[in-house]
Amino acid sequence: MKITKCDIEGLLIIEPDIFPDKRGYFCETYSQKKYRDLGVVEKFVQDNVSQSEKNVLRGLHYQTRPRAQAKLVSVIEGEIFDVAVDIRRDSPSFGKWFGINLEGPFRRQLLIPAGFAHGFCVLSEKALVSYKCDAPYSPKHERGLAWNDPEINIGWPIVNPIISERDRQHPSLKEQKDLF
Repeated sequence: MKITKCDIEGLLIIEPDIFPDKRGYFCETYSQKKYRDLGVVEKFVQDNVSQSEKNVLRGLHYQTRPRAQAKLVSVIEGEIFDVAVDIRRDSPSFGKWFGINLEGPFRRQLLIPAGFAHGFCVLSEKALVSYKCDAPYSPKHERGLAWNDPEINIGWPIVNPIISERDRQHPSLKEQKDLF
C-alpha cells in the first residue's frame, strides 16, 4: 500500500495493493491496523455507497461539529472526479480545493479529514462510489457549500452537470455560518 500526502494538509491519497490473477483480483480495501500503522487515525463507524449516472455532480457536503465527518472515498466501479474543499477557518489553505480522478476498482482512495466539504462528479457512464465515515450521518449537522462558488473556482471536468435541487441551493463559502 502506498500513501501520498497532498498539498492541502490532512488530505491523503491511498493506493491499496491489488492482487490480480486469471480469476479476477483481490484487494483489501481497509484494515484499521494497517491504516493506523501508516498514520490514518480515524475510526470509521459507517459505510455508504452511492450509484450515479454520467455527469451527475453530488455535493459539496459536510457536517458541523460535533458530528463532523472524515471520509475515506473509493470507487468500486466507474470513474469520478473527487473534490475536497478546506473549510477550516484557521487553515493556511482555507477555501482551497483539491481534486483527483478516482476509478474502480479501488485503484486509489482519498482520505478527507473533518473540516472539508466533499463532492464528486461522474466521468464514466455509471459510477459506484463507496465511502467510510468516522461519524454517523446527522441531518441536524448536515450542511452544503455551493458547487460553483466563483471564489473557490473548482475546475469541474464536466459541462452541464446533473445536480439535485437541494445541492443547487447551498450557499457560497462567504455565506457559510457553520465552518470549522
